Amino acid sequence: MNNRFIINYSPGRSALQKLNGSTKISAFIVITVYIIMNFDLRLLALMFLLCSAGIVSIKPNRKPIVFILVFLTITAGIIGSLMIILIKPETGLSHVGAETLIIRFNSRFYLTRELLWYVGVMFFKRLTSLSSALVFVLSITPSELAAGLNHLGLPYRACTVVSLAFRTIPDIARNFTDITNSLAMRGVELSPKRAGPLKRLFAMPLVLVPLIISSFGRVELIANAMDLRSYGKLKKRTWYAHVPPGAADYLVRALAGILACFCIYYIINNRIINPPAFDYWCPWIPRQPDIM
Repeated sequence: MNNRFIINYSPGRSALQKLNGSTKISAFIVITVYIIMNFDLRLLALMFLLCSAGIVSIKPNRKPIVFILVFLTITAGIIGSLMIILIKPETGLSHVGAETLIIRFNSRFYLTRELLWYVGVMFFKRLTSLSSALVFVLSITPSELAAGLNHLGLPYRACTVVSLAFRTIPDIARNFTDITNSLAMRGVELSPKRAGPLKRLFAMPLVLVPLIISSFGRVELIANAMDLRSYGKLKKRTWYAHVPPGAADYLVRALAGILACFCIYYIINNRIINPPAFDYWCPWIPRQPDIM
């Protein structure tokens, strides 16, 4: 694994990384639907524990994951929650179904237990989504992603575009480092320790212009190489990253199928036939009567 990225460019050795590409994509789609469809902390907690166990089993580089978690906590957890509390404090009543006052400043600004529960569940929902995305990204390579998408029915030309997009990230990062080092040798310092934010902001065009030009040059180089190899001439193609599904793949697909059936039942029952009065389950509030 690259020390700076969470994207794998070579197959891993863990059980999740050895799964077939189409299996990983199918399971990720079902898990995403499961997370989106409900606001029940009990159901989200089960998926969060499952995804967290998957992340631990892969043994990834911790630094980028810690950075992502800290960034999510600051933006969605702290800033996002404060914005909801300050702008719309009645959200607890409209989504949870009650208001238990904790402190009131005036008629416009107040804090309730249900509002804190709402923002907590929303943050945990985002955290669960992040954990599922991390498991997927850490367990699959760009080539496996392209092969899996193609075997699920997506045209292979579009799959190749997806694979190339992920594979250009290290090249762009390497070019960025080379350009900044070259500028530093010419006296243009861009290090956060040696240059202030304003100076680095004004120096950014000196980095972005050659970076964009070099990126377009690489795109042209790849396009010419693909044309010389008659890429796109045939309707189908093979993938060197595709492996036949094994016993673990069939097991994961069966579990994903069961979870998909549960999602279908949950959506039909709780969104169409018998929707609850309020989406957010709260332990100290009894279940509200269903809307007829």
